[in-house]
Amino acid sequence: MNLIDTHAHLTFEELENRIDDVLARSIGAGVTRWITVGTDKDQNEKTLLLISRFDNLWGALGYHPHDAKEVTDADMQLLQKQLGHARIVAVGECGLDYHYMHSPAETQQHVFRQHLDIAAEVQKPVIIHTREAWDDTMAILDEYSGKLKNIVIHCYGGDKEQTRQVLDRGCYISFTGTVTFKKSNALREVAKMIPLDRLMIETDCPYISPHPVRNIRPNEPALLVHTAQCLADVYNIPLEQFAETITKTSEMFFGL
Repeated sequence: MNLIDTHAHLTFEELENRIDDVLARSIGAGVTRWITVGTDKDQNEKTLLLISRFDNLWGALGYHPHDAKEVTDADMQLLQKQLGHARIVAVGECGLDYHYMHSPAETQQHVFRQHLDIAAEVQKPVIIHTREAWDDTMAILDEYSGKLKNIVIHCYGGDKEQTRQVLDRGCYISFTGTVTFKKSNALREVAKMIPLDRLMIETDCPYISPHPVRNIRPNEPALLVHTAQCLADVYNIPLEQFAETITKTSEMFFGL
Protein backbone atom coordinates (compact mmCIF):
# COMPACT_ATOMS: atom_id res chain seq x y z
CA MET A 1 0.00 0.00 0.00
CA ASN A 2 1.33 3.42 -0.97
CA LEU A 3 -1.06 6.08 0.27
CA ILE A 4 -0.51 9.81 -0.10
CA ASP A 5 -1.25 12.15 2.81
CA THR A 6 -2.55 15.01 0.71
CA HIS A 7 -2.70 17.61 3.50
CA ALA A 8 -0.29 17.64 6.43
CA HIS A 9 1.39 20.38 8.42
CA LEU A 10 4.78 18.79 8.90
CA THR A 11 6.46 22.12 9.65
CA PHE A 12 4.31 22.75 12.73
CA GLU A 13 6.22 22.55 16.00
CA GLU A 14 4.49 19.36 17.13
CA LEU A 15 6.15 17.45 14.26
CA GLU A 16 9.06 19.38 12.77
CA ASN A 17 11.65 18.51 15.43
CA ARG A 18 11.16 14.77 14.95
CA ILE A 19 10.33 14.75 11.27
CA ASP A 20 12.68 11.87 10.37
CA ASP A 21 10.98 9.54 12.84
CA VAL A 22 7.53 10.75 11.81
CA LEU A 23 8.15 10.00 8.14
CA ALA A 24 9.84 6.69 8.87
CA ARG A 25 6.75 5.56 10.80
CA SER A 26 4.59 6.79 7.94
CA ILE A 27 6.46 4.74 5.35
CA GLY A 28 6.28 1.70 7.62
CA ALA A 29 2.50 2.10 7.77
CA GLY A 30 2.14 2.35 3.98
CA VAL A 31 1.77 6.15 3.72
CA THR A 32 4.75 6.82 1.49
CA ARG A 33 4.22 10.32 0.09
CA TRP A 34 3.11 13.58 1.63
CA ILE A 35 2.06 17.13 0.80
CA THR A 36 2.90 19.58 3.56
CA VAL A 37 0.84 22.74 3.56
CA GLY A 38 1.93 26.25 4.52
CA THR A 39 -0.44 28.61 6.31
CA ASP A 40 1.52 31.84 6.80
CA LYS A 41 4.77 33.50 5.74
CA ASP A 42 6.97 31.62 8.21
CA GLN A 43 5.34 28.26 7.53
CA ASN A 44 5.63 28.80 3.78
CA GLU A 45 9.37 29.38 4.14
CA LYS A 46 9.72 26.30 6.36
CA THR A 47 7.82 24.29 3.76
CA LEU A 48 10.25 25.28 1.04
CA LEU A 49 13.16 24.18 3.21
CA LEU A 50 11.59 20.89 4.25
CA ILE A 51 10.61 19.70 0.79
CA SER A 52 14.23 19.99 -0.31
CA ARG A 53 15.16 17.25 2.19
CA PHE A 54 12.84 14.43 1.14
CA ASP A 55 12.22 13.01 -2.32
CA ASN A 56 8.68 11.88 -1.47
CA LEU A 57 7.57 15.22 -0.01
CA TRP A 58 5.88 18.06 -1.89
CA GLY A 59 4.46 21.35 -0.69
CA ALA A 60 1.56 23.77 -0.99
CA LEU A 61 1.80 27.43 -0.03
CA GLY A 62 -0.81 29.92 1.10
CA TYR A 63 -2.29 32.00 3.90
CA HIS A 64 -4.92 30.63 6.26
CA PRO A 65 -8.04 32.83 6.44
CA HIS A 66 -7.49 33.32 10.17
CA ASP A 67 -4.43 35.40 9.30
CA ALA A 68 -5.94 37.35 6.40
CA LYS A 69 -5.76 40.67 8.25
CA GLU A 70 -1.96 40.30 8.47
CA VAL A 71 -1.42 39.53 4.77
CA THR A 72 0.09 42.33 2.68
CA ASP A 73 0.29 42.80 -1.06
CA ALA A 74 4.03 42.17 -0.73
CA ASP A 75 3.28 38.83 0.91
CA MET A 76 1.11 37.85 -2.03
CA GLN A 77 3.76 38.93 -4.52
CA LEU A 78 6.27 36.75 -2.67
CA LEU A 79 3.80 33.87 -2.67
CA GLN A 80 3.45 34.06 -6.43
CA LYS A 81 7.24 33.80 -6.81
CA GLN A 82 7.45 30.91 -4.35
CA LEU A 83 4.77 29.01 -6.24
CA GLY A 84 7.18 28.75 -9.15
CA HIS A 85 9.16 26.13 -7.22
CA ALA A 86 8.91 22.79 -9.03
CA ARG A 87 8.03 20.86 -5.86
CA ILE A 88 5.25 23.23 -4.85
CA VAL A 89 2.19 21.54 -6.29
CA ALA A 90 -0.74 23.63 -5.03
CA VAL A 91 -1.95 27.01 -3.81
CA GLY A 92 -3.31 27.02 -0.28
CA GLU A 93 -4.63 26.37 2.03
CA CYS A 94 -6.80 29.41 1.50
CA GLY A 95 -10.44 30.28 1.86
CA LEU A 96 -12.91 31.55 4.45
CA ASP A 97 -13.39 30.78 8.13
CA TYR A 98 -16.20 32.59 9.94
CA HIS A 99 -16.10 30.42 13.08
CA TYR A 100 -13.69 32.52 15.13
CA MET A 101 -13.59 35.58 12.85
CA HIS A 102 -9.92 36.21 13.60
CA SER A 103 -10.00 38.36 10.46
CA PRO A 104 -12.98 40.36 9.13
CA ALA A 105 -15.07 38.61 6.49
CA GLU A 106 -14.37 41.23 3.83
CA THR A 107 -10.62 40.92 4.44
CA GLN A 108 -10.80 37.15 4.22
CA GLN A 109 -12.69 37.39 0.94
CA HIS A 110 -10.14 39.81 -0.51
CA VAL A 111 -7.20 37.57 0.37
CA PHE A 112 -9.08 34.50 -0.88
CA ARG A 113 -9.60 36.17 -4.26
CA GLN A 114 -5.91 37.10 -4.35
CA HIS A 115 -5.03 33.42 -3.93
CA LEU A 116 -7.42 32.45 -6.70
CA ASP A 117 -6.07 35.14 -9.02
CA ILE A 118 -2.59 33.70 -8.56
CA ALA A 119 -3.79 30.12 -8.92
CA ALA A 120 -5.49 31.00 -12.20
CA GLU A 121 -2.27 32.55 -13.45
CA VAL A 122 0.16 29.83 -12.38
CA GLN A 123 -2.33 27.01 -13.12
CA LYS A 124 -1.73 25.03 -9.99
CA PRO A 125 -4.47 23.31 -7.96
CA VAL A 126 -6.14 25.10 -5.06
CA ILE A 127 -6.68 23.72 -1.55
CA ILE A 128 -9.78 25.31 -0.02
CA HIS A 129 -10.51 25.79 3.68
CA THR A 130 -14.12 26.69 4.44
CA ARG A 131 -15.79 26.78 7.84
CA GLU A 132 -19.20 28.31 8.52
CA ALA A 133 -18.76 30.28 5.28
CA TRP A 134 -20.21 27.91 2.72
CA ASP A 135 -22.32 30.25 0.61
CA ASP A 136 -19.61 32.91 0.33
CA THR A 137 -17.01 30.28 -0.51
CA MET A 138 -19.11 28.83 -3.32
CA ALA A 139 -20.02 32.29 -4.64
CA ILE A 140 -16.37 33.31 -4.87
CA LEU A 141 -15.37 30.04 -6.51
CA ASP A 142 -18.12 30.62 -9.06
CA GLU A 143 -16.42 33.90 -10.01
CA TYR A 144 -13.47 31.80 -11.17
CA SER A 145 -15.43 29.13 -13.00
CA GLY A 146 -13.32 27.66 -15.80
CA LYS A 147 -10.18 29.54 -14.72
CA LEU A 148 -8.74 27.20 -12.08
CA LYS A 149 -6.91 23.94 -12.72
CA ASN A 150 -8.25 21.78 -9.88
CA ILE A 151 -10.03 22.55 -6.61
CA VAL A 152 -10.27 20.45 -3.45
CA ILE A 153 -12.34 21.21 -0.36
CA HIS A 154 -10.11 19.91 2.40
CA CYS A 155 -11.13 18.57 5.83
CA TYR A 156 -14.56 18.00 4.34
CA GLY A 157 -17.63 18.11 6.54
CA GLY A 158 -20.42 19.07 4.16
CA ASP A 159 -23.94 17.71 4.03
CA LYS A 160 -25.56 16.00 1.05
CA GLU A 161 -26.77 19.20 -0.62
CA GLN A 162 -23.38 20.87 -0.20
CA THR A 163 -21.74 17.76 -1.61
CA ARG A 164 -23.93 17.96 -4.70
CA GLN A 165 -22.84 21.58 -5.11
CA VAL A 166 -19.18 20.59 -4.86
CA LEU A 167 -19.47 17.73 -7.32
CA ASP A 168 -21.53 19.80 -9.78
CA ARG A 169 -18.71 22.36 -9.81
CA GLY A 170 -16.15 19.70 -10.66
CA CYS A 171 -14.37 20.05 -7.31
CA TYR A 172 -12.71 17.30 -5.33
CA ILE A 173 -13.30 16.35 -1.71
CA SER A 174 -10.74 15.34 0.91
CA PHE A 175 -11.62 13.65 4.20
CA THR A 176 -9.69 13.80 7.45
CA GLY A 177 -10.06 11.59 10.49
CA THR A 178 -13.39 13.24 11.27
CA VAL A 179 -15.08 10.76 8.93
CA THR A 180 -13.98 7.94 11.25
CA PHE A 181 -15.54 9.36 14.42
CA LYS A 182 -18.32 7.33 16.02
CA LYS A 183 -20.76 10.24 15.71
CA SER A 184 -19.95 10.87 12.03
CA ASN A 185 -22.59 8.58 10.53
CA ALA A 186 -24.01 11.43 8.43
CA LEU A 187 -20.59 12.21 7.01
CA ARG A 188 -20.04 8.57 6.09
CA GLU A 189 -23.38 8.65 4.26
CA VAL A 190 -22.13 11.72 2.40
CA ALA A 191 -18.96 9.83 1.47
CA LYS A 192 -21.05 7.26 -0.42
CA MET A 193 -22.07 10.04 -2.85
CA ILE A 194 -18.51 10.79 -3.93
CA PRO A 195 -16.92 8.97 -6.88
CA LEU A 196 -13.49 7.60 -6.01
CA ASP A 197 -11.96 9.63 -8.82
CA ARG A 198 -13.02 12.78 -6.94
CA LEU A 199 -11.96 11.64 -3.46
CA MET A 200 -8.74 12.10 -1.49
CA ILE A 201 -7.75 11.62 2.14
CA GLU A 202 -5.53 13.54 4.52
CA THR A 203 -4.46 13.75 8.13
CA ASP A 204 -4.41 17.55 8.57
CA CYS A 205 -1.83 16.60 11.18
CA PRO A 206 -0.91 17.48 13.86
CA TYR A 207 -4.69 17.75 14.31
CA ILE A 208 -7.67 15.35 14.09
CA SER A 209 -6.32 11.93 15.03
CA PRO A 210 -8.74 9.32 13.65
CA HIS A 211 -10.77 6.70 15.48
CA PRO A 212 -9.69 4.36 17.07
CA VAL A 213 -6.52 6.29 17.95
CA ARG A 214 -8.06 9.67 18.82
CA ASN A 215 -6.08 9.69 22.06
CA ILE A 216 -2.79 9.81 20.16
CA ARG A 217 -1.41 13.35 20.01
CA PRO A 218 -0.12 14.75 17.83
CA ASN A 219 -1.70 13.15 14.78
CA GLU A 220 0.82 12.12 12.14
CA PRO A 221 0.78 10.63 8.62
CA ALA A 222 1.13 7.00 9.75
CA LEU A 223 -2.36 7.20 11.23
CA LEU A 224 -3.92 7.94 7.82
CA VAL A 225 -4.39 4.20 7.39
CA HIS A 226 -7.32 4.32 9.82
CA THR A 227 -9.13 6.87 7.65
CA ALA A 228 -8.39 4.76 4.60
CA GLN A 229 -9.78 1.62 6.25
CA CYS A 230 -12.92 3.43 7.40
CA LEU A 231 -13.67 4.69 3.89
CA ALA A 232 -12.82 1.36 2.28
CA ASP A 233 -15.48 -0.12 4.54
CA VAL A 234 -17.92 2.63 3.53
CA TYR A 235 -17.34 1.79 -0.14
CA ASN A 236 -17.37 -1.93 0.66
CA ILE A 237 -14.13 -2.63 -1.18
CA PRO A 238 -10.79 -4.06 0.01
CA LEU A 239 -8.40 -1.58 1.57
CA GLU A 240 -5.73 -2.21 -1.06
CA GLN A 241 -8.17 -1.49 -3.89
CA PHE A 242 -9.39 1.68 -2.19
CA ALA A 243 -5.83 2.85 -1.56
CA GLU A 244 -4.74 2.22 -5.14
CA THR A 245 -7.70 4.09 -6.59
CA ILE A 246 -7.50 7.20 -4.43
CA THR A 247 -3.72 7.32 -4.82
CA LYS A 248 -4.23 7.60 -8.56
CA THR A 249 -6.75 10.37 -7.96
CA SER A 250 -4.27 12.24 -5.76
CA GLU A 251 -1.45 11.82 -8.27
CA MET A 252 -3.62 13.22 -11.04
CA PHE A 253 -4.94 16.11 -8.95
CA PHE A 254 -1.52 17.34 -7.85
CA GLY A 255 0.44 16.28 -10.93
CA LEU A 256 2.77 13.98 -9.00
